[in-house]
Amino acid sequence: MYTTTFTFLPGDYDETFHALDERIAQAARALPGYIGEESWTSTTTGQICNVYYWRDEAAIQALMALPEHREAKALQARWLKGYQVVIAEVLRHHGDGRLAHPLTGL
Repeated sequence: MYTTTFTFLPGDYDETFHALDERIAQAARALPGYIGEESWTSTTTGQICNVYYWRDEAAIQALMALPEHREAKALQARWLKGYQVVIAEVLRHHGDGRLAHPLTGL
């Protein structure tokens, strides 16, 4: 299992951003290998952190190959004040089962 963590500082969004963001979200969720996602916003920096969970690297490659994803990457400077992506392999996960999480039950 893998995660892609997309951390960014939002800038000025427009209708094009919102439409493209929604298309990417729908396409990503429909990909084989998509498990789930969660999002965090820092109250001190305003940065947003989106973590996506994937069954394998092939799913991540499929996401990156989406035309919508390539378009967003090319245009990101219009809407973001900077970003960072971290791709990591999940070695294990655990919890007490009381917190709703994309990996609960796997």
